[in-house]
Amino acid sequence: MLHTLPREDNYLQKGLRKQLVQILRDKGIRDEAVLAAIERVPRHFFLDPAFERQAYEDRAFPIVAGQTISQPYTVAYQTQLLDIKKYDKVLEIGTGSAYQACVLAEMGITLYTIERQRALYDHVGKFVLIKKYLNIKRFFGDGFLGLPSYAPFDKIIITCGAPFVPPKLLEQLKPGGIMVIPVGDDGRQKMLRITKDKDGNVKEEEMGDFLFVPMLQGKEGR
Repeated sequence: MLHTLPREDNYLQKGLRKQLVQILRDKGIRDEAVLAAIERVPRHFFLDPAFERQAYEDRAFPIVAGQTISQPYTVAYQTQLLDIKKYDKVLEIGTGSAYQACVLAEMGITLYTIERQRALYDHVGKFVLIKKYLNIKRFFGDGFLGLPSYAPFDKIIITCGAPFVPPKLLEQLKPGGIMVIPVGDDGRQKMLRITKDKDGNVKEEEMGDFLFVPMLQGKEGR
């Protein structure tokens, strides 16, 4: 559960983050900007204080509304696939805990992030850490529709398992842009990296098997 009260980020927790970064490096994450961002984001802020040490294990945890805070490796891997450049304009589908959002924001981009569950959207809005990032723009809406009024985007990241690649999101990807999306509806997904060339042609690359909560259409709550 995200906590709305101030939390401490001490030497122990910073040391645990360094260990986590080394674990991710050993697992093949090579983008130093991604690793540096993960080292700066206090993941224990996203969990109950009783789980502060476990927060830096490389595993997912349940949060409110039946969602999860993603495994750090998954966050790092998707972010690495995006090939983030400073000042990129990025669309995220599935704000969730906002951990992925904070990691991206640390990399100097402008992030537009959509959450379909009102309870989770409201909960994240009260989260102390999210207030630090003025470069995160949050929206309550249907991720399948994206944000056409703010398009096009340099990069698009989907943090839930999509049954297919939403055509409206492809339309909102800038020529030369990259979309990273897990696709599949059988309990596991193939991570796809989709690139769009200057003529609007797209190329898909399969980047391994992952497990995400499902991407659902529509909004939940008001």
